[in-house]
Amino acid sequence: MNIKFWPTLKDAFRIAWPYWFSTDKWWARGLLAVVIALNLGQVGLNVVFSYWNNAFFNTLQNFDQPGFFQQLLVFSGLASAFIIAGICRTYFSQMLRIRWRRWLTDVYLGRWLKDRAYFQMQLGAERTDNPDQRVAEDLRDFADSTLSLSLGLLSSVVSFFSFVAVLWSLSGPITLPLGFLGEITIPAYMVWLAVAYAAVGTWITTKISRPLVKLNFNQQRFEADFRFGLMRLRENTESVAFYRGEERERSILTDRFREVFNNFLGIMRRQAVYNAFAFGYGQAAVVFPYILQAPRYFAKQIQLGDLMQTAQAFNQVQESLSYIINVYPDLANWQSVVQRLATFDSHIDAVAARAAQPGGVVISSAGDSVTARDLSLTLPHGKPLLSGIALSAEPGATLLITGPTGAGKSTLLRAIAGLWPFARGSVTLPAGRSFFVPQQPYLSLGTLRQALAYPDDGRGHSDAEMGAVLLKVGLGALAPELNASDHWSQRLSPGEQQRIAFARVLLARPAAVFLDEATSALDEESEAQLYALLRAAPWHPTIVSVGHRSTLRRFHDSELSLARQGDAQPIAATTLP
Repeated sequence: MNIKFWPTLKDAFRIAWPYWFSTDKWWARGLLAVVIALNLGQVGLNVVFSYWNNAFFNTLQNFDQPGFFQQLLVFSGLASAFIIAGICRTYFSQMLRIRWRRWLTDVYLGRWLKDRAYFQMQLGAERTDNPDQRVAEDLRDFADSTLSLSLGLLSSVVSFFSFVAVLWSLSGPITLPLGFLGEITIPAYMVWLAVAYAAVGTWITTKISRPLVKLNFNQQRFEADFRFGLMRLRENTESVAFYRGEERERSILTDRFREVFNNFLGIMRRQAVYNAFAFGYGQAAVVFPYILQAPRYFAKQIQLGDLMQTAQAFNQVQESLSYIINVYPDLANWQSVVQRLATFDSHIDAVAARAAQPGGVVISSAGDSVTARDLSLTLPHGKPLLSGIALSAEPGATLLITGPTGAGKSTLLRAIAGLWPFARGSVTLPAGRSFFVPQQPYLSLGTLRQALAYPDDGRGHSDAEMGAVLLKVGLGALAPELNASDHWSQRLSPGEQQRIAFARVLLARPAAVFLDEATSALDEESEAQLYALLRAAPWHPTIVSVGHRSTLRRFHDSELSLARQGDAQPIAATTLP
């Protein structure tokens, strides 16, 4: 991976620009103006400090005791102003960063969740590693780094023009002999030496530190992979414990951390090379101006104060020109963050473009029944999965979809729900709400009330209503804990979680319910009880189930049996006896 700077800058501009014209634009522009003003104020104070240095050291050279104490008073005022400006600049820049991050997070969360892009991006060519890290960490680093690097660049530019005038007036000319060609006089020679010194240093730094971009990019990915492995272990502790899989989990996590470790060693080695040059470059810059100006000082052409101010101005000029050298590790990390966000952007855009293309499954919600006509499904790589599928379930009817493992039963439900982009055909759903219940129910973070009412927040149901529903599905003992927060997906068994899913259906009262192996963790008696609740529901929902169990046949009016890949596919459902 070779990350070029100019394409990265273009991506960063595209990510950052909309914020300054968003609904938060006046806060953004106002805070930025204040931060820039304080930043420029500190640069101006640095210029004033350089003149104070001149006057202060001249009092020492001239043994001017009253002037010495007067300069100390002046310093107190300048230092107080500099400290206040620094405190205010830090505060307002932090305010701008957190507001910018809040806006970026809201935008990216919206784009990630829109049109179910979070699901689509795990399929096909748009597969994205660790999208959670890109939203949580990369957006934070982008806002922080973009602002700090931009302000640093602004300070460097302003410092350069401010101090180059000081250095020009103090450095004086130098005459160089050219042999038989005579001689040449260079005015303000220290200005040109500062420029040359910084130019050579910047060129060497970019050559030394270029690999840091790729190393930082990989480090973020490896750290996220390791953190995800730890999270997976935490969420599946019971399964690992039953399998006694501690050694295997240790091996997996060790392998993932080995990537973190080895890549970080690469960063350390490259950073060591960079530091060796940067520290040497910085230390040489300390004495370089004194060496150059010493002849004029010993010739009594300038005073001690002039020498000190010249050295300070030289260091400010070369440091301004050496901005890339000073921030290259941060710049390399920023480039990797921008690249990750740009990749994330392109994948979201690809999903949105695919959703906007004609074709696919046309879903309408204008009928009373559940119907599907001429459904054809393929796998992400293009291999055909199902073709010519037709099904129909009248209002209040029950349909069972069966077939061997790998026949495409769950994928068919995804296509009906509009989740599977590699499909064609038409689907009609009832005008009311449709509910899709997966084999592994999702229990959201928060209270039991919120988990039970998901995707609603639960405020539309009374405690008595929720308690009655829990009692119906065999979880009446949980009713007193409706407002308790817990990690319910870990506390409740798979069977209890599937009962919660049925309770959720009873609360939502959807016109159609699609169940994908929704009773696989329950015994046959419990399965019969829950299906009886749905079939006896007063609003008479249409029920479409996917399952392997033969016991499911008695709860359904008709069956659609899917064949294996390559076999002839059914075109309609058959009525069950």
